[in-house]
Amino acid sequence: MVLSCLFAIAQNDFFLNKDESERINFEFASNLIIIPVSINGVTLSFILDTGVSRPILFNLSERDSLDLKNTVTFYLHGLGGEGKLKALKSTHNAIKLGNALSTNKDLYVVFDKTINFTPRLGVLVHGIIGYDIFKDFVVEINYNSKFIRLHKPNSFKPKSSKKWRTVPIKIYRKKPYVDAKVVIDSNETIVKLLVDTGSSDALWLFENKLDGLTPKKDLFFIDYLGKGLSGSIYGKRSKTKSFELSDFKLSDVNVAFPDTTSINPARVYKERNGSLGGEILRRFNLFFDYSNEKIYLKKNSYYKELFTYNNSGIILEHNGNMFVKEQIRIPSSNNNGTKNKDNAIHIDYSINYILALKPTYKIVEVRKSSNAYISGLREGDILISINGKPAYNFKLPHINKFFHGKTGKTIRLKIERNGESMLFRFKLDDAFKKNEPSN
Repeated sequence: MVLSCLFAIAQNDFFLNKDESERINFEFASNLIIIPVSINGVTLSFILDTGVSRPILFNLSERDSLDLKNTVTFYLHGLGGEGKLKALKSTHNAIKLGNALSTNKDLYVVFDKTINFTPRLGVLVHGIIGYDIFKDFVVEINYNSKFIRLHKPNSFKPKSSKKWRTVPIKIYRKKPYVDAKVVIDSNETIVKLLVDTGSSDALWLFENKLDGLTPKKDLFFIDYLGKGLSGSIYGKRSKTKSFELSDFKLSDVNVAFPDTTSINPARVYKERNGSLGGEILRRFNLFFDYSNEKIYLKKNSYYKELFTYNNSGIILEHNGNMFVKEQIRIPSSNNNGTKNKDNAIHIDYSINYILALKPTYKIVEVRKSSNAYISGLREGDILISINGKPAYNFKLPHINKFFHGKTGKTIRLKIERNGESMLFRFKLDDAFKKNEPSN
């Protein structure tokens, strides 16, 4: 009886047969880590999310033919206006990350088609995974080189050089929490934050006047904050005067205050004041050691980058693909090259065309106080070009960089609306100021 119990526990854990560690490269999009994960032999893309306690699958198509075991109905709770989400619980699944394998894992599968993070990221995502990996390994995250490494806990040597800092964390209900300091106006407040690699933002705080956790009256704007498992999340965006973690201090850090209707389901830990997200975490290289309730971190090359906001007020989504006719130059078939008077060979080229599959993007949110909205841009507009360059030549994160430019920078967009092409021109505004649009 005891032996069978121990065997079941071992099968449920991830294990590495021989190697002491396993490196897995990741794709980085909107401050999120996206790793390949094999489910019952099918390789899918997952967000590595310290904010989730169980693996969740969504955005499955007929091509993702998973052999899911023993399914029963289950309800998941998460951020968003609806509070809970119907799912299927599947047991006895094989999950593999590189050479790390677990043969008896539970999965939660959501078939709601509205739960799809791929369009907003511009990168294919099938699910999220977190605690199941972090509980079995010391997980190294290297944002500079874009890889994670899974270290066997018994062979991991804690970081002790002067560049590294050791910070205590508390694991509560399978999620990591850390203490930090924030200064919003002039009051310094100690906050307990969920360490959330699944959040694109820098910092979320739950608004509380008694704790001094409110945005400055002249320094906030209402905005779309993101999409949770239970729906869209809105709230106030602002700035903190400073943020401190250990002896690292960052200034003018972006902070969001989500609406109370969006955060109530997430506040199962009464001491929690908010979340520490990817826009701050990416400025460090880290080791998560859940078994000893510690993280190790040091600055990386992103540390000194400024915290910026989307000053356009436009949110784009990937909107499928289209065929585009592209010019290519190939050597003419009727010559082998001719020599000129300098004895150099001249090759004639002919112009040919190919059809290439390219991404399209759609405007899904426009902040009503923005110059973009006042210029006439609206939800549903299909982006054709930005500043004279075809939009399909850019990945979604690259287009978003245009929108994070300095106040006063001119943006020119060509869009398609109801089959008609239209041109719009506006200047990036200061999201914190409700100024009249400038032409």
